[in-house]
Amino acid sequence: MVTKKIAVLFSGSGTNLENLFIKLHRKVFNGVKIEIALSICNNEDAGGISKSLKYGVTPVVLKHKDFASRGDFDKKLVEVIKKADIDLCVLAGFMRILTPYFTKNVRAINIHPSLLPLFKGADAMHQSYAANVKKAGASVHFVNEELDGGEVIAQKSFMRTIDMSYEEYEANIHEIEYEILPNAVIGLLTNSNFVSKS
Repeated sequence: MVTKKIAVLFSGSGTNLENLFIKLHRKVFNGVKIEIALSICNNEDAGGISKSLKYGVTPVVLKHKDFASRGDFDKKLVEVIKKADIDLCVLAGFMRILTPYFTKNVRAINIHPSLLPLFKGADAMHQSYAANVKKAGASVHFVNEELDGGEVIAQKSFMRTIDMSYEEYEANIHEIEYEILPNAVIGLLTNSNFVSKS
């Protein structure tokens, strides 16, 4: 059986990381076994560290503040990923803008809490909520040199109600993220027809 290895990069609580462990780790899809072989975090206080340990993967903690430049950090990041012989890198709440050195050397996807190309950047959920959009959701996209600008692989949306609180709005977006991110990984690693854009 073919095994495909993924690396998950995170910076915070690790909810998407844990969801990937639950739905993908050491499971078989279309004859392909998917393994989270590596997790990397740039924040030594991140809640996701304990989640990764819970599933038997000790995270590599690379503190970006320890590096002289963004480029130096990315070179180390690429080195760690290449050494682990990773098939796909998944950014799951990784709060770093990556340089072309990373994007040219690593095949990576990212989960983003808006319907791209709308509301790019770190504060997308608050921005879209404040903009009072009627339709909201999440996107999975390839990572390239442009911030949240790579080709969209999967999107899913929901209709916002007039009286929807921010907490309800956020919960809806997270629910979509937990569905479309693992599906995108499965699709890319098994070459199956997996995505819906709605």
